[in-house]
Amino acid sequence: MFINMSEKFYITTPIYYANAKPHIGHAYTTIAADALARFYKLKNYKTFFSAGMDEHGLKIQKAAEAIRKDPQVFVDEVSAGFQNLWKKLNIQNDNFIRTTNEMHKKAVQEVLQNLFDKGAIYKGEYEGFYCVGCEQFKSENELVDGKCPDHDKIPELMQEECYLMKMTEVQERLIEKIKKDEFRIAPERYKKEVLSFLEGQPLKDVSISRKNVQWGIQLPFDPEHTTYVWVDAFLNYLTGLDWRGDGQIIPEEWPADIQLLGKDILRVHATIWPIILLHLGIELPKMLFVHGHILSGGKKMSKTLGNVISPEEMLEKFGVDGTRYLLLSAGTFGEDVDMTMERMTEKYNADLANGLGNLVSRVVKLGESLDLEAGEASIEIYEEEMEKLELSGALKKIWNLIDESNKFIADNKPWELAKNDVDKFKEVMVKSTIELYNIAGGLDSFMPETAEKIRTALKTKKAEILFPRIKQDA
Repeated sequence: MFINMSEKFYITTPIYYANAKPHIGHAYTTIAADALARFYKLKNYKTFFSAGMDEHGLKIQKAAEAIRKDPQVFVDEVSAGFQNLWKKLNIQNDNFIRTTNEMHKKAVQEVLQNLFDKGAIYKGEYEGFYCVGCEQFKSENELVDGKCPDHDKIPELMQEECYLMKMTEVQERLIEKIKKDEFRIAPERYKKEVLSFLEGQPLKDVSISRKNVQWGIQLPFDPEHTTYVWVDAFLNYLTGLDWRGDGQIIPEEWPADIQLLGKDILRVHATIWPIILLHLGIELPKMLFVHGHILSGGKKMSKTLGNVISPEEMLEKFGVDGTRYLLLSAGTFGEDVDMTMERMTEKYNADLANGLGNLVSRVVKLGESLDLEAGEASIEIYEEEMEKLELSGALKKIWNLIDESNKFIADNKPWELAKNDVDKFKEVMVKSTIELYNIAGGLDSFMPETAEKIRTALKTKKAEILFPRIKQDA
């Protein structure tokens, strides 16, 4: 496989809102980004993976006030919780951007001044239905029975002085870029959804400031106003690369190759974010890749239903690589996936304890008397799937190889060959060992600790139990 050493790969997760501790959806997106970043590193691409926290806005201000904490102390604690979870999940992000970082704040003010000087931002008034949960105004056609569909609450009708960003004057350019896949939105149905929205009506100019929210970045040209949280947040994708807000000096990693996001934040990522960039004359990201929600028992997770699965609960039960595997193999990346602890326990026992764990212990034990050379790991077996972001498909390819290897050993019975046909025994074990090295190479992107344990076991001829069986709850 030819590898172009000059290629670069920049991937981002959304920066998560710092109003509560991380949940399973945050873990899902971040593990997916980590697996893709590791894959491109294996291809020798110059890879950068950025994650972080969105730490301003009314929702955070109110959450901090409710428990009588300073907002900065509040977001420091929440952000620490996210960073600790990423360490536990073996996430290797290259940067963790926080929007309360001084460099980020200065860069945002540079951009706002630039947009104001260009005439892309102007002072006016905005009236609309404001959802505090979404931190955004909602048009009437976005409401269901008069309520925000994501928060099941009636938004407040608000009218206030604010600064607005011009949207319609670059709307046609945005539509053309989406149609030509210069700004690609995937899977395809989300591209159609965004185009239907953009072609159906002129965009309203959006409010980019609030006058009554203290917890935010002050507008450099009007300190009575603070920056509307989405504008502040989007710029992290550039400031996370140490960008200082200078439209002429763009980081070499830009544009982002893949920006992962959940479907609930698609519309703002497909409108406000690229329109900011078009006003600034900065190249758009190559792709927004949209994934679905994690359901449990066919329903959204909620404390009321008692079907919430936390990342900590998964880590305790399945371990780090078990958790990574179960999340990424749960269903097609880009669709909603449905998970229950019962089904995950069954899958853990079948795929990890029996499938992979059994194969490793058999190959290592049977090969302990032989002096076998280390095999060369290859990513070719699942390269096509990874490049298409078919993460569960890539894992399926690896597990097909595991199943084939287990079947090969069962069919050839090397424990019997060792007694009556030493040459055939060695031939079987060489093939099985090479395949196990290949499997370890495939797992490097998804289950890096397990991949390393397999290679160590093959070299030392000692296999620990990688995935102890879990007893199903009665």
